[in-house]
Amino acid sequence: MVFDIWAAIIIGIVEGLTEFLPVSSTGHMILTSDLLQVEETNETVKIFEVVIQLGAILAVVILYWRRLLRLFGIRNANAAASAKGGMNLIHILLAIVPAMIFGYLLHGFIKEVLFSPETVLVGLVLGGVFLILGEKQHPKIEAETIDQITYRQAIFVGISQILSLWPGFSRSGATIAGGMLAGVSRAAAADFTFIIAIPVMIAASAYDLYKGYHLLSASDIPLFAAGFVVSFVVALLAVFTFIRLVQKLSLVYFAYYRFLLAIIFAVYMIVF
Repeated sequence: MVFDIWAAIIIGIVEGLTEFLPVSSTGHMILTSDLLQVEETNETVKIFEVVIQLGAILAVVILYWRRLLRLFGIRNANAAASAKGGMNLIHILLAIVPAMIFGYLLHGFIKEVLFSPETVLVGLVLGGVFLILGEKQHPKIEAETIDQITYRQAIFVGISQILSLWPGFSRSGATIAGGMLAGVSRAAAADFTFIIAIPVMIAASAYDLYKGYHLLSASDIPLFAAGFVVSFVVALLAVFTFIRLVQKLSLVYFAYYRFLLAIIFAVYMIVF
């Protein structure tokens, strides 16, 4: 199948539905692209898969806009009182810098070697194991809310996020489970995960566009625009339900889903 407007819409829907769940939106997009047989335009698709995540991230910006304003010192009196000593930009930097450094250093290897269905299946399984570890082995909760997260815990989340550079592992899965292993509640870890996703995805998308813009042409603009808009609309419709789901539902269920998906797709690859 040629990478056309319909493929762009389908991949955009998949991104919007999976971005807020610890199941790896990137992994799902790679598997979907393989099912649609659009790998012959692989370089364009790789860039597309990263850029349309900005559509889903925009939904997070809308959801957390008050919290984002508070990070930059823009708050009302009630928010100022409640946020005193809470999460700040240092927490964000500690949580995003490790993955951004490794992502920059390993960018070529990740794009050229790890963006394949086979490596995604490995990531799905390993990420599922990490989710179970975070759910079953987490210590006593020290941070019930996002404003109680310490710098130490933010660093641990940042180190955990490095694991998500492997497609299929899941950025949200790695950071939520990592946060829980550091003593953060599931709800607070989920909130923190979605907030730190904003700068990470903006930086990743900007870098991929910078590295690959010469591979694109004017004819790609409608495809990218369609994927972006569809991803944003679907994510906006799903964000409230899915964020509450991630905050309350045990990570073990998401791990089981990942294992099942890996098995089904492995069988599909062997048979077809």
